[in-house]
Amino acid sequence: MLVTLTSTAPEASNLSHLLRKHPGKAQVFDLSVGQAHVFYPEANDERCTAAMMLEVDPVGLVRDKRFRGGDASTLAQYVNDRPYASSSMVAVAIGQVFRTAMGGRSDAFPELAAGTLPLTVTVAAVSARGGADLVRQLFEPLGWQVDARPIALDPEHPEWGDSRYVDLTLTGDIRLSDALRHLYVLLPVLDDAKHYWVSDDEIGKLMRAGEGWLAEHPERDLITRRYLAHQRGMVGDAEALLDGDASATDLSASSDVAAGDAAAGDVAADGRARAVQERSPSLARLRAAAVLQALSDLRAHSVADVGCGPGALLVHLMAEPAFSRVIGTDVSARALEEAARRLNLREASDRVRDRIQLLQSSVTYQDSRLAGLDAIVLMEVIEHVDAARHGALEASVFGAAAPAAVIVTTPNSDYNALYPSLPAGEFRHTDHRFEWSRAEFEAWAASVCERFGYTVEYRTVGDVDAALGSPTQLALFRKGGQR
Repeated sequence: MLVTLTSTAPEASNLSHLLRKHPGKAQVFDLSVGQAHVFYPEANDERCTAAMMLEVDPVGLVRDKRFRGGDASTLAQYVNDRPYASSSMVAVAIGQVFRTAMGGRSDAFPELAAGTLPLTVTVAAVSARGGADLVRQLFEPLGWQVDARPIALDPEHPEWGDSRYVDLTLTGDIRLSDALRHLYVLLPVLDDAKHYWVSDDEIGKLMRAGEGWLAEHPERDLITRRYLAHQRGMVGDAEALLDGDASATDLSASSDVAAGDAAAGDVAADGRARAVQERSPSLARLRAAAVLQALSDLRAHSVADVGCGPGALLVHLMAEPAFSRVIGTDVSARALEEAARRLNLREASDRVRDRIQLLQSSVTYQDSRLAGLDAIVLMEVIEHVDAARHGALEASVFGAAAPAAVIVTTPNSDYNALYPSLPAGEFRHTDHRFEWSRAEFEAWAASVCERFGYTVEYRTVGDVDAALGSPTQLALFRKGGQR
C-alpha cells in the first residue's frame, strides 16, 4: 500500500520539517500493523514528495487478538485484501508514523503548520465500498478536488466491469494536519471494515481527528456509523458529542490525537468523569454564552473574533443585531472558507455582508484593520500559541490594536484532575502548547495589565468545583478601567 504527499509551496522541502521525517534518509517503522517505509522520491524547493509504503503480515495479524475480526479459523482470515488494499491498516499507519504532523504542531515552523499548503495526495488501491461516487461525496466537501479512478476487475476482461477499488488522487490548498486527519478517518470509512477490535476509545479518536470538520460534514451520519463499525451505542454517543459541539473533544480521554494504535487500552472514563460530562454536556456552548454575556456587559458594537476557526462564535455574533461590525480572523484560509459557508455569506443579503469581514491574519502579527474596536475576543486561542510568541501576541492585541476591551478564555489546568482518564501532565488537546492553572493565568493577566494599561476581571465558565475551579477560565480586560 502506497501513500504520497506532495507540496508545491514555496520552499516546498519544508514539508519534511512538518512531517518530522528527514528527506535524505529512507526510514523504517515497526508498527502494530506491520512495517512502514518512509522515503522522498523528490525533495527540492519547487516540489517535495513524501511517500509511505506499508507492508503487513496478514497471517501475523490473524494471530494477534487485537486485529482478529472474527473466527481465526475461517478462510476469510487468510484469503483477503489486507496486504494489497489501502484501508484501515493504512489509516493506523498514518496515525502512528505522522502523529506529530496530524496534531498540527511544528516548533520550527508554527505559521507553516497552521497555514494551508498546495497539496497533492495519492493513495493506491483504496477499498471503496460505494465506489468513486462515495469517494467524491466524502472528500469534496472538505475542499479537495477528487480524481477517483476505478480499478478493473481484470484488464484482460473489461466486460467483467470495475472492482470496488480506486486509485485516488486528492488536490487542494489544505492544512497538512487536516489532510492527514481526513485520510485517517475516511479511509476506514470507505472500506467499511476495520481490521481490529473496536473499543470505546474509537469515539475519542473520531472526535479528535474529526475536530473542525466532521460536525458539519454532509455525510456525517455515514462517516460516524462506518468509522464506529455500526455499533449503535457508540454511534449514539458520538452523535451526541457532535450535536453538542465538535470541541467536546476537550473531554476526550486520550491525549494522543493520532491514536491510530489499535492496541490502545480502554480509556472509558470512570463514574466521576461521567458525572462531569453529564453536568456539562457542551463546554463549548457555555464558553460562547460566557463570551456573549461579557460582550453584552461591555455594550460592545464592534467585535473581532481573532483565531475564529470555522466560525463557531461568529454564528452567534451575527445573530445579535447589537453587533453592528463583526470581524473574524484566522491564519488558515481553509478555516475562513468554512466560516463563510457556515455563515452562508454567499446567499446573505448586502446588509448582512456589510456587517462582517473575514480576514486572513495571525494573532502574533500587528494588523491595522483591527485597531479601534470595542472588543477583541481570543476564545481558546492563546494555549495554541508557543510561549515564545506571547510577546508578539500581546503587542499585537493589547498594544497595536488596543481595543476598549479584550476577552480571553483558556482551559484551567487545575480542573484537569476531574478527568481521570486524562493522563497526569497531559493536555486536553494535542495542539495545546501549554495549559495554565488559575494562578498562572492571573499572573499573565496582571503582567499584561501593567504593561498595556488595562484592568482585569476574572469569570468562571462551566461547573465550578470548590477546590479546582471551573473547566474554562475567562479574563475580561478593560482599557484604563473602563466600565
